[in-house]
Amino acid sequence: MDYSGKEKEAMAIMAEADKKTKTSHSLFGSFLGNSSKIEEACDMYVRAANMFKMAKNWSAAGDAFCKAARLHLRVQSKHNAAVSFIDAGNAYKKADPHEAISCFGKATDIYTDMGRFNIAAKHHISVAEIYESELLDIDKAVAHYEQAADYYKGEESTSAANKCLLKVATYAAQMEQYQKAIEIFEQIGTYSMDTTLLKYAAKDYFFKAALCHFCVDMLNCKLAVQKYEDMYPAFADARECKLLKKLFDAHDEQNIEAYTEAIREFDSIIRLDQWQTTMFLRIKKTIQDEEDDLR
Repeated sequence: MDYSGKEKEAMAIMAEADKKTKTSHSLFGSFLGNSSKIEEACDMYVRAANMFKMAKNWSAAGDAFCKAARLHLRVQSKHNAAVSFIDAGNAYKKADPHEAISCFGKATDIYTDMGRFNIAAKHHISVAEIYESELLDIDKAVAHYEQAADYYKGEESTSAANKCLLKVATYAAQMEQYQKAIEIFEQIGTYSMDTTLLKYAAKDYFFKAALCHFCVDMLNCKLAVQKYEDMYPAFADARECKLLKKLFDAHDEQNIEAYTEAIREFDSIIRLDQWQTTMFLRIKKTIQDEEDDLR
């Protein structure tokens, strides 16, 4: 469908809204003096933005939402300003990730100022996802996931905080920050173990923590697995725990074939994800390196 007519109409509405704000400013010396005109201009910018969205002109839509947001701020309408900045961010996401991050940042500043930390956390996640998938800046993605987790924890939204922290732990392990990853996986495993609806998932988090231990030191990993079995007896019967014990034996014997076969057998029942595969390859390399050292 051709939306070029909508784009032209949107541009005309933008021009009219610009004129309205200028007239208001010159007549009254302050936007505060004529809030009804400003509200009308805000509505016009939002209408124009939605027309730009229909025409898939995402940058123009973002610009229009930003104009509405700035006007809302002039009349101290913080909530409406934040909503418009979020709308701008969502539009810019499709055209200019840096502008999207800027808009989400302005919105989160407003929400934290208002004490709306759950909403601020949600939009820190939006920023993290842009860094993660568009800009490929994992350090910044992790920082925003951590900030979101902090806000969720402060609001007692533990499950939401844990989702963010799992992202942090996953990336920490990939960047070989194993101790940080272990602490998070163990913390979430312990929380899950004590929560009826999440109890079954505890083994997955203890398994991930154990793999991080294994990448550093096999003896520490054995001690950690013993600790997890003592804390959570069901872990001892889990396939994941049985796999770890087979890997300990293969490691002790410097037997790469047994190591690989144990993982292949596990993968045929429970499909490995990319993260687990990476960890297993790192552990395998430590066995090969030790084997080379013995020659």
